[in-house]
Amino acid sequence: MTLTDLSPLIEFDEVEPEADCICGGCGARRRARLHAAPVHEGGHAAARSLRRRAAVLVAAVGTALGGGTAAAVPALAAPAPGPGPTPGDSGTARPQTPQGEVSGLNGRAPSVRAYAAPDAGRPVTRAQIIQRAQSWVDQGVPYGMGRYWSDGYRQDCSGFVSMAWGLGSSQTTWTLPDFAERIGKNDLQPGDVLIRNNPADPQAGSHVTIFGGWADSSRTRYVAYEQTSPGTRKRTTPYAYWSNSGSYLPYRFTGLSGGSGDGAGPTAFPGADRFGPGANNAYVTELGRMLVRRGGARFYSEGPGPRWTEADRRATQAFQLAQGWRGAEADGIPGKDTWDYLVHGKGRAIDGGTPLPAPLPPPPPVTGAPAFPGARYFGPGRANDHVRQLGERLVRKGFGAAYRTGPGPRWTESDRRAVQAFQLAQGWRGAEADGIPGPDTWRRLFS
Repeated sequence: MTLTDLSPLIEFDEVEPEADCICGGCGARRRARLHAAPVHEGGHAAARSLRRRAAVLVAAVGTALGGGTAAAVPALAAPAPGPGPTPGDSGTARPQTPQGEVSGLNGRAPSVRAYAAPDAGRPVTRAQIIQRAQSWVDQGVPYGMGRYWSDGYRQDCSGFVSMAWGLGSSQTTWTLPDFAERIGKNDLQPGDVLIRNNPADPQAGSHVTIFGGWADSSRTRYVAYEQTSPGTRKRTTPYAYWSNSGSYLPYRFTGLSGGSGDGAGPTAFPGADRFGPGANNAYVTELGRMLVRRGGARFYSEGPGPRWTEADRRATQAFQLAQGWRGAEADGIPGKDTWDYLVHGKGRAIDGGTPLPAPLPPPPPVTGAPAFPGARYFGPGRANDHVRQLGERLVRKGFGAAYRTGPGPRWTESDRRAVQAFQLAQGWRGAEADGIPGPDTWRRLFS
C-alpha cells in the first residue's frame, strides 16, 4: 500500500474558521467543530461514536505507514467521570442540588394540569424509568437549576426524576410525593426514589435520587441515579445517602404499569390528580371501562376514552352514591376507595334505580369569612397560629384524614395534603390545587 492509496483516509490540518465570517465554508466548519465537541461543551451526543471510529481509522493508517507496527498516534481521551466520593470518604459531603419551582416543559409556565403532555399519564415500566435515567448519564447532562435539556426537563434533581417518571413537567422534591406513595426500605425496587425534604432550606437543602438496585446482600449500599453538580451520575451510594441519611424517605411512582416484574400492577390508585376537568390519560379510559362493567354504560353516548368528560364525572358519582356515600365522598372524582371498589369488584353496582346525578350546582356565595392573613404565613418552615386555625378548620370540614397528630402551629406535609384535598374537592386543578391556601381557598374554607 502506498501513501497515495491512503491519501483519502488522511486528514490534513485546516485553517481555523473566523468567528465572524459569513461564507458557507466557514459556517460549515464551525458546525462540524460544534458537532465534534464534547456533550458538556454543547456538542452533539451522536458525535461520540464518530470520534471513536475516527480514532480506529487513525490507528489503522499509522499501522500501515509503520509497516505493521502501530504508530505513536495519541488516542482520543475518554471523558473523565464526574467527581464523586473516594474510598474512605466520610460521607458528609452535601449534594449541590438547588432546585427550581414547578414548571412546564422547556421552562414554560405550567398548564392547568402541569403534567399534561403527549406522553404524560401513560403507565410506565420500571425498565423504562431506568432506561430514561441512564440516557441522561450517557449524555452527561450538566447540572443546572435554571436550565432545560433538549427533552424539555429542568436539569436539577427533581427535573431528572420528573423526566424518568414521564410526568410531562418539572416538579420539585416537595411535589413529587403527590405522584407517589410511601413504601418501606425492604420494598425498594429499581425505579423507586429516595426523597429528602428540608423545611429549613427547601430549595437547596432537599434532594432526590433514583433507586437502581441493591449493591450488596446486606442492603447497606445501592446503585443511585442522580442529578447533582457537575452532572448526571450513576454510582454506588450508602443507604440512604452520603449525608443526612436518616432524612431520606422511599417513594414509589403510582403510574407504574404491570408486568415485567414491576411489582405494581394496574390496580394501584394513580392519584386523584389524574382525573377531573382537563385530564387526558389512560387512567381515565380504564376508569370509564370499569364503570361500564359496574352498570354505568347509560352515562356514555360514546367512549369511554382518555379525555375526562362530564359523563365520567356523572358515572363516577352514580357509583359512589350506590355505595351510600354522600357529600364530598360522592363528588364524582375517584379517590382511593372508589378506585379500590371498582378494581376489586367490591360494593354495589349502578342499578337502573340509581337516579342520574345532576350537574354540580354553582358554589354558594361566600360570606362571613375571617380575613385572609396572607400566603406568607403558610408553607415549609412556617409556625404561627394561622397554621393551627387552618388545620382545625380543615378537620371540621371533613378534610382531616392527612393528620396523624395535631393540627398544630408548625406547618407540616399533613397541612399541605389536607389543603390540597379541599382544593381538589372544589374542582380546582394544577396551580390552583398546590396545597398552599390563597384568598379563595381561605374564604371557601371559612364560609
